[in-house]
Amino acid sequence: MKNPIEHINKAFENKVRLGIMSVLTVNDRVDFKMLKELLELTDGNLAGHLKGLENMDYIQVQKQFVGRKPNTSYYVTENGRLAFIEHLNALERLLKSVS
Repeated sequence: MKNPIEHINKAFENKVRLGIMSVLTVNDRVDFKMLKELLELTDGNLAGHLKGLENMDYIQVQKQFVGRKPNTSYYVTENGRLAFIEHLNALERLLKSVS
C-alpha cells in the first residue's frame, strides 16, 4: 500500500494557510481586509502567511488604488490551484484509507 500521507503538502498544514487557500480557491480575488476579517487574523499574522504562499508561487498579489486609497488583493496561481487540489485529494484518499 502506498504511503497515504505522501502527497499532503506541508505548505498547507497550517490552518491559516489552509484558510487562505480555501478562500482564494473559490473566489477570483480577495483583498487583504476581507481575508483578515474572514479568517479573524492580525495584519502581521496574515501578511506573513501571504508572503510565504507568494514565495512558493501559490498566490499572486495585486496592488492598485481604488479612488485615492491603496488596495492589495490576492489570487491563486495555476501552480497554487494544482498544489491545493492535490493536497485536498491526498486528504480525501487518507480519509478513505482509514474508514
